[in-house]
Amino acid sequence: MNKKRPVNLDLRTIKQPLPAITSILHRATGVALFFGAVFALYALGLSLESEEGFNAAVDMFENGFFAKLIAWGMVSALLYHFFAGIKHLVMDFGHCEELESGRAAAKVTLGLAAVAVLISGVWIW
Repeated sequence: MNKKRPVNLDLRTIKQPLPAITSILHRATGVALFFGAVFALYALGLSLESEEGFNAAVDMFENGFFAKLIAWGMVSALLYHFFAGIKHLVMDFGHCEELESGRAAAKVTLGLAAVAVLISGVWIW
C-alpha cells in the first residue's frame, strides 16, 4: 500500500453525491426508529395499564409538547425510511442504478418524504 497518497478525513469537506446522502439518511432513520421504539413502547404500556394510564397517555399526546415532538419525529423517520426503502427495493430489482437515474430517484425520494413529513406535521400538531 502506498503511504504517500493523500487522505482526507475531514467530513465537512467531503462532497457526497445525493444518492449516498439518501442512503445514509435511510440508515440513520432506521437507527432513530429503533431507539424511538422505547418511547412508543412506554406509551403503549402506559395506555394498557389501566383506564387512568390510558387517559394519561392520551393527555400526554394531546397536550405534551415533547410527546408531540417525539411522535412527529417517529412518524417522520418512518415515512422517510418507507420511501427510501421503496427506492432501495427498486434498485435491488436492477432499476435506477445508473448515475443519472440514481440522482433522479434520490430527488424523488427526498421530495416525497418532505411532502409526507409536512403533511404528518400538520396532522400531529
